[in-house]
Amino acid sequence: MTDKVRIDTLVANTSNGNNETYLARQAEFESNVRSYPRKLPLAIAKAQGVWITDVENNQYLDCLAGAGTLALGHNHPDVLQSIQSVITSGLPLHTLDLTTPLKDQFSEYLLSLLPGQGKEYCLQFTGPSGADAVEAALKLAKKYTGRSGVISFSGGYHGMTHGALAVTGNLGPKEAVNGMMPEVQFMPYPHEYRCPLGIGGEAGVKALTYYFENLINDVESGVRKPAAVILEALQGEGGANPAPAEWLQRIRKVTQEHGIVLILDEVQAGFCRTGKQFAFEHAGIEPDIIVMSKAVGGSLPLAVLGIKKEMDVWSPGHHTGTFRGNQLAMATGLTTIKYLKDNKIADKVAAQGEWLKSKLAEMQKRFPVIGNVRGLGLMIGMEIVKPNEAPDHMGSYPADPELSALLQKKCFEAGVILERGGRNGTVLRLLPSLLITNDELGIFMDKFEQALIAAGIKPV
Repeated sequence: MTDKVRIDTLVANTSNGNNETYLARQAEFESNVRSYPRKLPLAIAKAQGVWITDVENNQYLDCLAGAGTLALGHNHPDVLQSIQSVITSGLPLHTLDLTTPLKDQFSEYLLSLLPGQGKEYCLQFTGPSGADAVEAALKLAKKYTGRSGVISFSGGYHGMTHGALAVTGNLGPKEAVNGMMPEVQFMPYPHEYRCPLGIGGEAGVKALTYYFENLINDVESGVRKPAAVILEALQGEGGANPAPAEWLQRIRKVTQEHGIVLILDEVQAGFCRTGKQFAFEHAGIEPDIIVMSKAVGGSLPLAVLGIKKEMDVWSPGHHTGTFRGNQLAMATGLTTIKYLKDNKIADKVAAQGEWLKSKLAEMQKRFPVIGNVRGLGLMIGMEIVKPNEAPDHMGSYPADPELSALLQKKCFEAGVILERGGRNGTVLRLLPSLLITNDELGIFMDKFEQALIAAGIKPV
């Protein structure tokens, strides 16, 4: 008789071995495409809340949280209970797009969080990743409008599948990929520290707003009217870069006037991450399609579109995904999004974000290698620069990707896990659990200062 795989035995032995051994075996087993272990060299034994413990019993404050997926942190008791409830209920774990009472409850509650309590929206369950949902959104926009072009923005990140990569700003993953999705037009996205037009401030935002509107209206622009505009209201991988409200409002107005589908990618910024239910709410707009993943599954794989009903022109089965019926993810997702709303976590996150940015701004005065602090809620970025070199005409110092990488390493050695983003990875990014306490944020501040000093940076 074949021995059964005993997960409980594996769990009981998680403290055996060391990080180096596990990482060497991972390098043997897995493709070169793996990325996080190269920057965060640990083997995780257990995790709770905002804390991770490795197999050598080292503890880390997790300010990555599954790239924002773990809205309630690791192993929240309500999330675990929802998993156990499904397992013991007799519900199937896999249903394609067949319905269940659980899916019914999840759908009703999720719709209630959309603009206007979701009365003008319907849901589409796609494959389990945000990129899957982006692919569906692009296809639907083309089907609805009968047009083929898409406008996206510099610094945007929408995934690594074919269409999603085509509308992503980062050039690195595109280098070896031929035959990208055609008719993608990139436009500059506002940046409070590095204005793409070299103007900066309010004048830069106004110029970018005019530039977008003129491109759409100009019959000599050379760009055919697109099917869709896709963007993030707060760019995540692009370096915690928030869109100015007036710019976003104008894009909404222009797309409405021209019958262009506006797709808001809320995969990382959605569900209270920025201090509001969705990042686009800071500008008071309503998208045509809302892309949701990460937190919506409550730590398990799930991706959903919120679609304006008049744009739901799919025929049955014209976009599918085997794992669009993940019942466990709907259970954990419902638990998570309900917990966030019932406990007014958005208000807590908004207040913590303002406190954190103010403390980092104070630190910036003592450590001018922190060139810019930006973001909303608990989606914060710190751009690392070379303050001893000459600034540009807007007062922005040259970026320092080498120091940013060193600081990530020193943070890890001090017991803090965080990721880098932005151009050339020069932005240190904070994406902790939305339930992180003020005391834990204080611990981060202390450890971050330790990392700065350990990197050889002396306060001024």
